[in-house]
Amino acid sequence: MNVCIIPARGGSKRIPGKNIKPFIDMPMIGYAIKAAKESALFDRIIVSTDSDEIAEVARTLGAEVPFQRPADISDDYATTLDVLKHAIGWLQENSNATLDAICCLYATVPFVRPADIEQGLTLLKTENTKYTFSATRFSFPIQRSIRLNSDENVEMFWPEHFTTRSQDLEPAYHDAGMFYWGRPEAFLSGLPIFAPHSKVVHIPHYRVQDIDEPDDWIRAEMLYQILSQRGEL
Repeated sequence: MNVCIIPARGGSKRIPGKNIKPFIDMPMIGYAIKAAKESALFDRIIVSTDSDEIAEVARTLGAEVPFQRPADISDDYATTLDVLKHAIGWLQENSNATLDAICCLYATVPFVRPADIEQGLTLLKTENTKYTFSATRFSFPIQRSIRLNSDENVEMFWPEHFTTRSQDLEPAYHDAGMFYWGRPEAFLSGLPIFAPHSKVVHIPHYRVQDIDEPDDWIRAEMLYQILSQRGEL
């Protein structure tokens, strides 16, 4: 059995009600649920939340909310791994089916495509991996990054690369914050995700946008409209 777990707590402070706030033409969480349904990969699509309001919206959009997330994993310090361990444990106790693969799909992913999710599962099945996840390349070489010291003066992190051509520097990647596929035992054991036993699904820069601040939300809506007009969503 393949299960999609969408973490969606109700305590967002920087963007109140972020997970169910209207985004273009549906509540934000609807894009994750829609992508999961359209991928046709999942036996169950479960939203893990501590909020009755989020639960109601999620059910209306076609997801299950079979349990309420405990308060001790619903505060600002709870990790995604905490949420997944709880959900997997619940599934093991309340389902007779064998858990084959778990996909943690975040609630604020309007740019994710069903094909991205499918590619993650394909990599998990065909490669000797414990996890697969979305990642994108840094748009600027990190080897030429700078910092400001205590006197606000500029320093390079890697001064030896001041004269190195950008094209000669090794590309660096970062988590795109869309989804993590993993084997249930890997999540339960706390196996690290950013390690050699993982593979990535490459996401282009223009489809990656964290939505943590009000300005991020505005930019994401503008980007979504442009990509929709181009037929890329």
